[in-house]
Amino acid sequence: MKILVEKANIMLFTAAGIEFVKGDIAIEGGKIKSIGKAPEGFTAVKKIDARGMMAMPGLINTHTHLPMSLLRNYADDMPLMEWLEKKVWPVEARLSEEDIYWGSMLSIAELIMSGTTCFNDMYEFADSVAQAAADSGIRGFVANTLFDRTRDGDRELSKTADLFHKWSKNADGRIGVMVAPHAPYTCSDDYLIEASKLASELGTGLHIHLSESRSEVEESIRRNKKTPVRHMQELGIFEGRTLAAHCVHVTGEDIDLLSQNNVCVLNNPASNLKLGNGFAPIEAMLQKGICVSLGTDGACSNNSQNMLEEMKLAALINKGIAENPQAMGAEKVIKMATLSGAKTLGIAGLTGSLEEGKAADIILVDMGAAHMQPVHNMSSAVVYSAQAVDVDTVIVNGKILMENRMLTTINLEYIKKKVLESACRITRV
Repeated sequence: MKILVEKANIMLFTAAGIEFVKGDIAIEGGKIKSIGKAPEGFTAVKKIDARGMMAMPGLINTHTHLPMSLLRNYADDMPLMEWLEKKVWPVEARLSEEDIYWGSMLSIAELIMSGTTCFNDMYEFADSVAQAAADSGIRGFVANTLFDRTRDGDRELSKTADLFHKWSKNADGRIGVMVAPHAPYTCSDDYLIEASKLASELGTGLHIHLSESRSEVEESIRRNKKTPVRHMQELGIFEGRTLAAHCVHVTGEDIDLLSQNNVCVLNNPASNLKLGNGFAPIEAMLQKGICVSLGTDGACSNNSQNMLEEMKLAALINKGIAENPQAMGAEKVIKMATLSGAKTLGIAGLTGSLEEGKAADIILVDMGAAHMQPVHNMSSAVVYSAQAVDVDTVIVNGKILMENRMLTTINLEYIKKKVLESACRITRV
């Protein structure tokens, strides 16, 4: 469908930084055909009046567990391992594929309504997560979470290969598949190596939790005489494309290893704070050239899927750590939530910025609310002032998923009903 977004303040990434131009965005065949002025003879089937709105790249959530919306507000104010062992894992053992689908759909609705156009997920029954992405119209990467200490690891690897062959580049190219061993403390060394080999064979990324808590690092040093990062490097895991979630408790040597091996770091400030795990040294990573993007983690440890919140937290936390108000400026955070996310997922040629020829993954942010005015600086406004309710319109792959705050592909009331049924059943003691 031909769409014309008219009279928007358009966010563009240039060599000099972020710039804004007033103009139109013409969309055709799922791609951005032109920016600034519609081409001669372009006849839109749909026109969107974007006066007073900012058009910017859709946000990219590079680490989440979508079905965990089923456990929102269920297990709070607990340390990581107690949270996992006493609350999360026992309930997850009761989940069905249908539960996973409805939990994913609820999270996707929240993602869309807060401006996210692409996600990177790892969880159980990833086939159902992929189906939810396909049905909703969002872009996403899925993965079965792999363990071998408590499961048949070989069977899980085989399921991941099947998932890849079924879903990779499916749904108009919107869906990707990764290999996702849960963490070094839940997977044996041999299994981590096998997972890494599978990722290389499939030509995809390896998505893993790494150095999330102090206790995890202390246990690795006790068991392996080295940090989790050093241990992963010596096992050869970093030889393939690696996406490491958290990396909160890392040493200077760890940061050097991550940089030298081109490991992408997925920063989850809200989850790290809520679980009391601390603050990832993001500025130090960026100074070493590490690609750092943003994620929400699951709704059980956040408790939202709102990337706008993550952007503000990332900026504020790093200013506080550095005791420097110039640390982690608004433009840097915006790129972490968009273009860096696309680079992390290997799709920067497709999305992550508004450019002619790229996929039309666009959000319109209404700048007119009281909490946004006056807008002296649009980059600052979206990082420090914007709220989910300000996201007016969301377009993915040239398809409108939300307009005037109304979801177009999702029946939210029905989804909430199904989620409540699942949540009551799985948490019943």
